[in-house]
Amino acid sequence: MVRKVRERVAVVGVGLTKFGRREDASLRDLAVEAIRAALNDAKSSPKDIEALIIGNFSSDRFVRQGHIAPLIADYVGMVPKTAWKIESACASGAAAFRAGLTMILSGMHDLVLVCGVEKMSNVEISDATDILGMAADRELEGIHGITFPGAYAMMALAHMIRFGTTENQMAMVAVKNHRNAMNNPLAHFHREVTVEQVLSSKVVAHPIKLLDCSPVSDGAAAVILARGGIAKRMVDTPVWVVGSGSATDSIALHDRDDLTTLRSTVIASREAYQMAGIGPGEIDVAEVHDCFTIAELMAYEDLGLCEKGCGGKLIQGGETEIGGRIPVNLSGGLKAKGHPVGASGVGQVAEIALQLRGEAAARQAKEAGVGLTHSVGGTGSSCYVHIFKR
Repeated sequence: MVRKVRERVAVVGVGLTKFGRREDASLRDLAVEAIRAALNDAKSSPKDIEALIIGNFSSDRFVRQGHIAPLIADYVGMVPKTAWKIESACASGAAAFRAGLTMILSGMHDLVLVCGVEKMSNVEISDATDILGMAADRELEGIHGITFPGAYAMMALAHMIRFGTTENQMAMVAVKNHRNAMNNPLAHFHREVTVEQVLSSKVVAHPIKLLDCSPVSDGAAAVILARGGIAKRMVDTPVWVVGSGSATDSIALHDRDDLTTLRSTVIASREAYQMAGIGPGEIDVAEVHDCFTIAELMAYEDLGLCEKGCGGKLIQGGETEIGGRIPVNLSGGLKAKGHPVGASGVGQVAEIALQLRGEAAARQAKEAGVGLTHSVGGTGSSCYVHIFKR
């Protein structure tokens, strides 16, 4: 059952680090950097925060450090307050955000800080691929050599066969998101690419090529959530959380009926729209999970931004560009902003908050009043969708 949110909850502070290869910072340094920025944005101090939720996928494998929630709480001056770590693969940050939201809605806390963080560059690319593969069915699929590029390649091929989606249309996603990242000083990549460059880049798993893939990144993002009355006292521009949905699907692709859709996205978005009391046509700006270019095209469809099978036509028609009908991934998305997996979901929330506050500078969407975030774990085995209003 989907219920209306009776208590108003708002994002009142955001903080982001530079995404990329952060050789200058450890995992705890990145988290502290983002949290301090969020506290400064909200004009708050650690003593004001009642609970800290950390979104992180695999610090134990990437940097050989577990139990990171109290570690980070200690370094930002929040001990002995509640501190949790939440894991949901590449959607860990979004899961942490939902946990923070439900903490306030439950009446347990009034002011909660959510931070997503990942330090991935400490290991070789082959090791990073292996670690990320833990988010798939290791026993039944991973053991046979299926990686995430391979899994999304199967989805892409199914989509191409069924709907006529082309490699050119997939490449257009990369071109758009790299162009958007040029206006994001904190993005991993600051270089534009052409369709021809994407198509001629190294094949990773046909039809997925290198420039169809998001990078291995380090980074952190943080947001502060506040109960309604407190939010109004803290800031002049609270960004209200009006919808939240989550869903799961089988972790193994071979158990799914249809590889051209992520059922978890369809269900989670339906819940979020119903809670918010709006439809897809009322979304002004969105940050969606584009770990691979085909994932963004499928997200358009599963979120209801276009009809099923028309994601390629949507990008080709320019409708998801900054001046289009529904701008998507103005931050550069995971593809170009970067994908430090535990941080990505919180980073999306931070971007939408900046957009709705009118503070996104050169990448600002025109008249953005309603925003959406969409974060996926694995190949859609978990999904979180949130809707925000100015």
